[in-house]
Parts: sequence; C-alpha cells; structure tokens
Amino acid sequence: MRSTLAFLAVSASLLAGCATAPSGSAGLAGTAWTILSVDGAAPVAPEKATLKFEDGRLSASVGCNGIGGDYRVDGQRLVAGPLMATRMFCEGPVWQQEEAVNALLSAAPEIERRGRTMRLVSGGHALDLELTTG
Repeated sequence: MRSTLAFLAVSASLLAGCATAPSGSAGLAGTAWTILSVDGAAPVAPEKATLKFEDGRLSASVGCNGIGGDYRVDGQRLVAGPLMATRMFCEGPVWQQEEAVNALLSAAPEIERRGRTMRLVSGGHALDLELTTG
C-alpha cells in the first residue's frame, strides 16, 4: 500500500512538472516569415526582409547583415540570444531598420500571432510579419 501511494505521489509530481514546463517554440519551429514593417515602415529591401525559426535557432535579415541565435518562447514572449550578427558596412534606412530589429529581438518581445500574421513588440520597437512557410 505504501509503495502504491509513493508511486502515485511521484507520478503526480512528475505530471505537475510537465504541466508547468516552458512552451518551447510555441509553434514557431520550422516557420519562415516575411517582414512587412519595422516600426511601422516598410522594409527598405523587402525581398530580403525575413525571419526564420529552425532547430531552436532564429535568423533574421532586413537587407544588409544577418542576425541569428538561439530562441525559445516563454509564455507570450520570444526569448532570443545570445544573438550574433554579421557586420558589413550598411548605412541609411536599412542600417536603422537592422538596428531596430536587433534591439527588438534582444528585448524578449511579446508575440501577438493571428493566423498567418504575427507582431513582435518590445523596447519601443514593433515588427509585423506574414507567414511564408510552415
């Protein structure tokens, strides 16, 4: 009888731990997104403006450098990092958008997903996206 009770107590404890586990990738794994706007402005290089989630890593570009790193979803927040970026010389609006995306992804943005669209918001920045694959 004691071993049965002990087994039930351990099983309940393990199940409770599963119920509170972090949500991992929250359906983002294997998806690719087109960036529609950075802080309300259309991307300077729309054909290169993407955000992808693969194998626990994200990669982003708005047209000049690439940004990438590990990610996870914690509740309604995208937690990324450490992030790395290539550092080619860029100037003007594409550089400003790149800096905004980097700051946004580094600040654990809140995820607002509705069907084929997603909005990431944090640290005074916003990114609007549309699902392209996934």
